[in-house]
Amino acid sequence: MTAPAPTGLFGALREQLTDAAAAFADSPDALADILAGMVDDVDRALRERLEIFPVCHHSPASALAMARRLRARPPKVIYLELCEDLRPLLDELRNCRLPVAVQAFATELDGFPVEWSPLSVIAPITEASAEYQAIAYALDTPGVELVLVDRSTDHVYQWTPRADGPDGPDGADAAPTSDEDAALHGEAIGVEIGDLRPRFAELEAHLLHHGKVRHWSEWWEQYVERPLADADHDTYRQVMVLIGSLFRRLRPTRAAHDDRDEDRERHMWTRMRQHLTATGADPNDCLYVCGAYHAASHVEQFGLDATAPDFPISPRTGTRWRYGLIPSSHSAIEAQFGLAPGTVSIAAANWTTALSRSKLTPYRLTGQPSGKKGRRTRAGTAPATPEDAADRLTGFLAAPPALDDLDEAQLRGWCVDIVRLARRNGYLASTADAIAVFETSILLANLRNRARPTPYDFADAAVTCIEKDVVPGRRDVRRLCEILLGGDRIGQVGYDSLPPLARDVLDRLAPLGLDLQRRTVQRALLDLRADPTLAPCSDLLWMLRHLLPADAVRPIMGEHRLGHRSTQESWDLALGRNQRALIELGYEGVTVEQVLEQRLRRAVRGPDATAARALAAVEDAIRLLGSPRLIDELGTRAVELLAAERTVDDAPEVLRRIRRLLAHHRTTAPALPAWCRAFVTTGYAHYCTLLPTAFVDEATGVRQVGAMLGFLFSMESLALSLGCDRSQLELAVAQAHPEAPAKLALLWAARHQLGLLPLARLRERCAELLANPLVVPAFPQYLSGFVHALDPVPGLAPFVVETMSAAFAGLPDPVLLPWLPTLITTLREHGPELVPLLVREAERTFPATLPALDGWTPPWAADPGAPAVPTPTVQAGPAHDLLTAHPEAVDAIAALLGCDAPWRSPTDAAQISGGAGGAPVAGAAAALLTAHPATAHAVAALVTRPPRTPWRPC
Repeated sequence: MTAPAPTGLFGALREQLTDAAAAFADSPDALADILAGMVDDVDRALRERLEIFPVCHHSPASALAMARRLRARPPKVIYLELCEDLRPLLDELRNCRLPVAVQAFATELDGFPVEWSPLSVIAPITEASAEYQAIAYALDTPGVELVLVDRSTDHVYQWTPRADGPDGPDGADAAPTSDEDAALHGEAIGVEIGDLRPRFAELEAHLLHHGKVRHWSEWWEQYVERPLADADHDTYRQVMVLIGSLFRRLRPTRAAHDDRDEDRERHMWTRMRQHLTATGADPNDCLYVCGAYHAASHVEQFGLDATAPDFPISPRTGTRWRYGLIPSSHSAIEAQFGLAPGTVSIAAANWTTALSRSKLTPYRLTGQPSGKKGRRTRAGTAPATPEDAADRLTGFLAAPPALDDLDEAQLRGWCVDIVRLARRNGYLASTADAIAVFETSILLANLRNRARPTPYDFADAAVTCIEKDVVPGRRDVRRLCEILLGGDRIGQVGYDSLPPLARDVLDRLAPLGLDLQRRTVQRALLDLRADPTLAPCSDLLWMLRHLLPADAVRPIMGEHRLGHRSTQESWDLALGRNQRALIELGYEGVTVEQVLEQRLRRAVRGPDATAARALAAVEDAIRLLGSPRLIDELGTRAVELLAAERTVDDAPEVLRRIRRLLAHHRTTAPALPAWCRAFVTTGYAHYCTLLPTAFVDEATGVRQVGAMLGFLFSMESLALSLGCDRSQLELAVAQAHPEAPAKLALLWAARHQLGLLPLARLRERCAELLANPLVVPAFPQYLSGFVHALDPVPGLAPFVVETMSAAFAGLPDPVLLPWLPTLITTLREHGPELVPLLVREAERTFPATLPALDGWTPPWAADPGAPAVPTPTVQAGPAHDLLTAHPEAVDAIAALLGCDAPWRSPTDAAQISGGAGGAPVAGAAAALLTAHPATAHAVAALVTRPPRTPWRPC
């Protein structure tokens, strides 16, 4: 291939690169085309009438170059590569502490797949970035216009292939992380200004290997950031465009990502030409800020003098987007865009160091909490125009890298501070470790061909010298290095920039006397009895508990359930730490009550709505809102969902919730609401219809069938009073023919409740099962069915205790011991909440002491033909006359003890005493009282008072 003639500004450089390709490359033609094309891209960008300012995201070198450019020749119009519909949010940055992220959020989709919801796009902004310098300059300088020219957030998703899903657009989604600060962006898609990273994996691996570094961020900081930090404007522009052209040309086969990038470039040039035509602005007074990758664009719309027609921009969909600012952090930015941990923190530290070294005052928005706006410094040398631009690229590439001298004071301070931090966090570090870190940092820097250790060298040396096999505290040494070199700075959105809902929440919680915007967890104590004015705060906290993440509003003491409200409450509040969740809540409405009502409605109208969820929504509406209209609407929807269900998977939850709601309405209202009555009648007919199928369906568990029977039997009286027919239940039970042992036991219990299976016959069936050795291994499943029957048929509790006792008493040890684990696991799996009922019944049945157990006879084993035990004689006297005349106290005690025997008439008492003469019948009790009359005298004295009745022996 014949090299082109060395013409143009970079003709000599083009000739040198072409000769180098011919001398060193195996295929000089391909390499020469790439190298010459890179130089042509730089030449093309510099000749453009509209000045292109290439940047890299979160780059201190780009921020420094931007600040110098703005002070040297202030532009009147700045075109910025950022989603055009985010422009109104930038004015709110002055109320925030950086870093923050501008966000577009949508839940009501129109034109996008439903499974993509919610849509969220964020663009993080840090102080050490060129875009922030441009924004601060434009917003605080009168007469300067800031125009965002990138595609809208709606087009971010429009240009996403449907097969890729919402994770396909620009910006890499982070891998899941357990760090709460790194998860500040949630699952949002990140857009950034100046994504500059090789898209050719082999190229990146080659650069990292020969640069002797581990991360791309470390390579960029060493070979680009440091050389360009003090470079002049022309050198910076030419080098950045060259790097962008290199990464653009060395990329894999064209993919959808590349097509989207080119469409973005067409969109941006179209918007800029439209704005210049509409306003008549002079291109010499304008500045185009974009990523270095886009500065080397090859699209046909590139440049103001391009003859290609404007790019057709499709209209936005009907999706309703909401906009706001959310807090961000260095770790969240790193996780969002796949940067090495600590990269943004080190960049912020380098930004501060560069500012102090260059004596340059950056731009900062007036009134921003991070600090005061710096005074304007004198303007530097004006950048060269396209006509008088000089070749600075050749000298930059030919000059050897400048070697920074070792700053021993800085490195020594780092080593001392990291040892101090390590000791505070449990490491046994000493002065010897500080010396070792110092020497190792220098050694690693020399091995990596640099004289001055970078923060990455220092961090690697600290991990090598101090880290142990086990981290003694919460933070390891690498995390301590990140804290030392700048820490994970976390931003905050100011009060004035919060959405109306978030401001309303903070205002309504002001009586608590807490600074809820702090990121610490704060304890709120509410004594509603002593200070009733705190009741609205308590109501709001319970609503926020329902809407926000669990750690944002956490009750420590107190509860709020149906029919009960604690008079004292204690809360742990972390609203400042969960500011993003509170802000996104503000996208859904103006007040918390409105958002809660909307969410409850969506919960019962969604495609996955069930009757159980609808009842839960009704319960939440009663507890939190108390709106009768909303409660009736949700209850009516619950009836519709129950009638439409074809499975009974949620039957246990439905039963539990409807019982609680019925009990609440019975105690708080004179009559049940219409929806409650409709739910009972609909549920009675619905479960009667599904009962035969549920008994034989293998997919339906015994727990669900037991809950169905519990609904039918416990609601039977109410359902019959509302017009239901009991024959429905009898027919459903008659049509059930289960084969599973647990369901068969449930069927027997249901037939017993209906009076179709006497208890004696049921006892005989269980005895037959225990007598059959082939059935004994499956008997625990029968017991599981009987345990589940305790809810619909609570009268079976004594029988279940009897059956289990008979099994334990009659089965031999070789059969019983292998049988016990199956019994325990079956009861634990299928009826954990019903086992306590069984235990309480066993407690009432068995004797309480071990000696009493020796002579105890089970009630079911007693001989029905045995003579009855004679009733003790009641001696007539003042106590007898008093109790006979006033029986109310004895009746109350008898009812408490469960005795329902009637009072005896005088004739019965005479017959028991031995006839009409009243001669008492002698017995062991009479002999005992005669031998020891002191107890009888004491009772008589306590009951009768003087005159004392003398004791008469029988």
